[in-house]
Amino acid sequence: MHLTSCVIPIIKSPKDYQAFRISPNDSNRLAIIFDTTSANTSLTCCVEIFDVGGKTPPNRHQWAVEMFFILKGEGVAICDGKIVHIKAGDSLLVPPTGTHLIKNTGSTRLYTLTIMVPNEDFSELIRSGIPVELDEEDLAVLGR
Repeated sequence: MHLTSCVIPIIKSPKDYQAFRISPNDSNRLAIIFDTTSANTSLTCCVEIFDVGGKTPPNRHQWAVEMFFILKGEGVAICDGKIVHIKAGDSLLVPPTGTHLIKNTGSTRLYTLTIMVPNEDFSELIRSGIPVELDEEDLAVLGR
């Protein structure tokens, strides 16, 4: 197979991640890994960080599929009234139009790798929020 062009992959490490709190009273933060701004593709990939007791507001997407991979911690996921318990190592796939939320029910922060395809304005929503710093606990989870 002959390739006529080569795309250099984009490499990022935790120090490169920009983190935001969408609204001032939100109890979760999102650290963007790749999105439409940084990767020129209709994908949003971030690490979502939930404080103890933290949760997302109930939300739904018209076309996008959203996947959560639980990196650390435990919680519950609620989708269209169905409740499932989630913990490190679990994966959750939310189909389009499902009204859902994730809540941290553990005694430590909950970390999820969150991927949404297509972007459906998710990264724009995140970036319109309040910039926040990742602290030592966050970097320890995201570090190598």
